Amino acid sequence: MPKSILIKSGRVVDPSQNIDGEMDIFIEDGKIRNIAKTISSRADVSIPAKGKLVLPGLVDIHVHLRDPGRPDKETISSGTRAAALGGFTTIACMPNTDPPIDTEAVVEYVTSKAKLEGVVNVLPIACITKGSRGEEITEMGILLSHGAVAFSDDGKPVMNAVIMRRALEYAGQFKATIISHCEDLDLSSGGSMNEGALSTKIGLRGIPGLAEETMVERDILLAREFCKKNGSRLHIAHVSTAGSVDLIRKAKAEGIPVTCETAPHYFALTEEEVEGYNTNAKVNPPLRSTKDVDAVVKGLKDGTIDAIATDHAPHTTEDKNVEFDHASSGMVGLETALPLVMTELIETGALTMKQAIQKLTTGPARVLGINKGTLKVGSDADVVIVDPENEFTVDPSKFASKSRNTPFAGWKLKGSVEVTIVGGRIVVKAGRLEV
Repeated sequence: MPKSILIKSGRVVDPSQNIDGEMDIFIEDGKIRNIAKTISSRADVSIPAKGKLVLPGLVDIHVHLRDPGRPDKETISSGTRAAALGGFTTIACMPNTDPPIDTEAVVEYVTSKAKLEGVVNVLPIACITKGSRGEEITEMGILLSHGAVAFSDDGKPVMNAVIMRRALEYAGQFKATIISHCEDLDLSSGGSMNEGALSTKIGLRGIPGLAEETMVERDILLAREFCKKNGSRLHIAHVSTAGSVDLIRKAKAEGIPVTCETAPHYFALTEEEVEGYNTNAKVNPPLRSTKDVDAVVKGLKDGTIDAIATDHAPHTTEDKNVEFDHASSGMVGLETALPLVMTELIETGALTMKQAIQKLTTGPARVLGINKGTLKVGSDADVVIVDPENEFTVDPSKFASKSRNTPFAGWKLKGSVEVTIVGGRIVVKAGRLEV
């Protein structure tokens, strides 16, 4: 690991400092030491970045690493390398592992293994309820003290409103964030894609938008009553419908402490991707209509949606190569998220460069209350250098992830990660892993 690095003449985009211009960055002892128009300090390593984007290391607050439990799908080693290739220097991993992240022992397992095998920062999210069964709240204070950064039963909604209320109240003691998987299981039961004309046409049972929206509204009402009083925060995961975006927009206008995220597939794909029974397009919540996609993009633009998270969900070929109804839900996303943002949001003019990068850096960092996603002097030297003009074809066989379940295979995208630096350590160089 070099003691010092000088990045020269890149287009630095850092929403945390309202910076967008050609600058130099000097890194020493794993920290950002200077950022200025011209820096003449000598460094062990000099990286020319003319014509390239220099960004804060990206932050992903919704990743499934499958560790412990399913090393055939992903490991902390493979998942963090996929993250590094995608420009993510900090990732928060969801707790629906085997065993679930609901005790201090499993939290410590994740953090210690990440230190040994990981190449990016790994922050464990612990369960809201023991075993994610929705019955008994976990020991949040103990889990936080051992390294957890938030709580979620992602993959399973907390169906019992009383339990959700207690979780929001209890989390307030620690000013913690509760991440809600909003799904009414009665409304979604038996469904495998978006409910509409297409689901009827191809004979698949649909999941209505109301399955998400009724739970979004319930949790917003709980947050209005209990989060405003005690300092806890409600975060809505993987927002996919126009109705959800509208509900969250109104809640924010009212001052309710709620944030939310969406994923690239909810602004880049519609339910049409499912036609032909493409199981790589099966996700939960499901891909929605063009109207929903437009609403998600609008929500990103006007600030209703705080963050873009990948919901990286690796599955084996066997999990996907079955009948659509029986296929596992989810797709990998760490290695395609930034290029999809560059191509589908920035290139189209839907979002400005600053708006888009904010959704991948300061936005998610604020959701978790962590000091990441910034190039401020004194902060950890987590930096990514991107060639914004390089066009490439998505080839899942080249993924660092153990799994290949993506609907974006063969897509031509712009924006390739050339260099990823984590805490002053170069982990990706010339688009290749160095570790």
